[in-house]
Amino acid sequence: MERKGKITLLSSILSKEMTILGKLESDFQTELKKEIEKRFPGAVVFKIETYIQGFPDLGILYKNKWAVLECKKSRTAKKQPNQDYYVDHLNEMSFSRFIFPENKEEVLRDLQRAFES
Repeated sequence: MERKGKITLLSSILSKEMTILGKLESDFQTELKKEIEKRFPGAVVFKIETYIQGFPDLGILYKNKWAVLECKKSRTAKKQPNQDYYVDHLNEMSFSRFIFPENKEEVLRDLQRAFES
């Protein structure tokens, strides 16, 4: 295979892998949203779309409380600039965490405690 063909093939493979990895995080986020709505009946769970770089992904309104979660596909997933800042800053105001499959149950227990306080 000539060099141009190898580059095209490699590009195609990387593109497919990036799509699969992207889906993993979005799939986790979709499942998490459903689980939160089940655990906290009446909660409003929404995707946060903002121009602020590093702002958390999900917002949760429950009774008179609020929380935000930054979803990651794994514990080792790369963080974007400012994500640590916003998760920490918003946690000082209410409840904010990084959440990924490995810590999901712990975070949801902490969220339950925060909503019950």
